[in-house]
Amino acid sequence: MTEPLFTIPLWADLLGVGLGGVQGAMFASGFQGQRRLDWLGVSIIGIMIGMGGGLIRDILLGQTPATLQNQWYLVTAGGAALLGMLLAGLFTRLNTAIVVLDAVVIGMFGAFGTSKALAFGIPEVPAVFIGVCAAVGGSVLRDMLMGLPTAIMHVGSLYAVAAGAGCTFIVIAVALGMPITIAAVAGIAVTTVIRILAVTFDVSLPEQRRIYRRKVAAETGVIPIIKP
Repeated sequence: MTEPLFTIPLWADLLGVGLGGVQGAMFASGFQGQRRLDWLGVSIIGIMIGMGGGLIRDILLGQTPATLQNQWYLVTAGGAALLGMLLAGLFTRLNTAIVVLDAVVIGMFGAFGTSKALAFGIPEVPAVFIGVCAAVGGSVLRDMLMGLPTAIMHVGSLYAVAAGAGCTFIVIAVALGMPITIAAVAGIAVTTVIRILAVTFDVSLPEQRRIYRRKVAAETGVIPIIKP
């Protein structure tokens, strides 16, 4: 694969990793009772949130993960996780901070994933897919490690949809001639705003409803009814 025309600045990638580490540790620190975690557990969750999106992005692009080629990624994620634990101890109500950080983090990883994919010559639709996977990948790993229901698979506040909107904005803006760096920044803003508004006003996609096969068959006559 040829050298891309655009690369993510190290400071920007580390900023996303750091914010993800803080958000992940603050999220994990809020669990009590049977799901309460020790310092090591909280640190691991923070590190996975911070590094998960970049790992998934580069694996989908067929690249050696950038997070494994520079020691500062793991150092930043670990330090950010410790900071997140300290912040969780200082504040009793973390929901607002967690939601805002979460929105920014998914916006950054989505924008970085889509921009890097476009820079490597990936077509627009797969580039959006890579961006969304990078945006939500850290949360999926978090939920799996903590034994929680995977957030994006259940009714919620437009988690992946917000990431998809930001990533789609990027590919459209780039196609219209906007510089990819400016498009990425705008994409982060789009994702962040949609996610925060969705949580604030409790907006979600319509819930899937169970459709009873026998009832449909009886009413339409299209599906044959198999008698027991």
